[in-house]
Amino acid sequence: MASEFIPFNRPYTTGKEQGYIQDALESLHLSGDGRFTKLCHQWLEQRTGCAKALLTHSCTSALDLAAILLDLRSGDEVIMPSFTFVSTANAFVLRGAIPVFVDIREDTLNLDERQIEAAITSRTRAIAPVHYAGVGCEMDPIVAIAKRHNLRIVEDAAQGIMANYKGKPLGAIGDLGSFSFHETKNIMSGEGGALLVNDPTLGLRAEIIREKGTDRGRFFRGEVDKYTWQDVGSSLLPSDPTAAFLWAQLEDAEHITSERLAIWERYHAMLAPLEQRGLLRRPVVPGHCTHNGHLYYVLLPQGTNRDAVLGKLWEAEISAVFHYVPLHSSPAGRRFGRTHGDLAHTTDLSERLIRLPFWIGLQETQQQRICETLGAILGR
Repeated sequence: MASEFIPFNRPYTTGKEQGYIQDALESLHLSGDGRFTKLCHQWLEQRTGCAKALLTHSCTSALDLAAILLDLRSGDEVIMPSFTFVSTANAFVLRGAIPVFVDIREDTLNLDERQIEAAITSRTRAIAPVHYAGVGCEMDPIVAIAKRHNLRIVEDAAQGIMANYKGKPLGAIGDLGSFSFHETKNIMSGEGGALLVNDPTLGLRAEIIREKGTDRGRFFRGEVDKYTWQDVGSSLLPSDPTAAFLWAQLEDAEHITSERLAIWERYHAMLAPLEQRGLLRRPVVPGHCTHNGHLYYVLLPQGTNRDAVLGKLWEAEISAVFHYVPLHSSPAGRRFGRTHGDLAHTTDLSERLIRLPFWIGLQETQQQRICETLGAILGR
């Protein structure tokens, strides 16, 4: 008898999305910054403590907005990990800046804060830490480095909503932060994102850039008698029906996070025996980090043929996948960026990583099958 196929991801809905979207349609405010957008902004600001939250089309758009806010010029440099999605680098490359790729930590796979300072030059303008798998980077030393060198911090917290570093929400620690609400994320709206403005001095300009470079927001608040072109900008507002979908998810954020953490913990317990046998390594979460159960990955032993392992899992009707191809090894990364150091951990760990199926509704019996199948493959 054939086994049931286990997909890698299955988007979760709360059941309230359709009703809220209908409310948005009936309000006849279908463009951005309607009632549901404002509800999402309020939730994000209250949950994170940021000075201003602004919904965007995507986390990519939020990073684009952040890069414009930094007034980057051609030749400026931004320090970031190579083990990240292309949007982290693209946002700055589009402004003419150069991504400077620094290695990741062996334990959390986050930007190695111990290597940042040596990568700083007279052209460095910002640091872009990426919180991998919803586990916080070591932000205290990163903030200290930024202060010493008068640098901005843009947190790529695409995977980090509802997660904390030493009690501080990810995305709300640096000058600017970004969330993703893509359908693969814990809290989602299909496509979507948000910029968190933590430096209050950047709030009004962020609003203007997001509104095509106009002071339209001030006009609707009655602060000016007409709105005009004030600055460089773009159209970065999602529609209010999209925000309505997101609002249903944000209202249920605590439940969604607890469900995902339960799945994560089951994986972690089931895979402990395989780690003890040396067949894999489980994720590491420092004690001062509260993660959000975004994903569950394992690291295969060095020398293991990852493609063969993934192929065997697919044959068993289990959709497991790898993750980022390091940016420094890509054609565009070599063209637009530069590398600091040998990035040994980035190269090694990225080639050994497998992400396991993870979605709300994944049953314990399915997880057992995944772990038993993986153990059988690796134990041969």
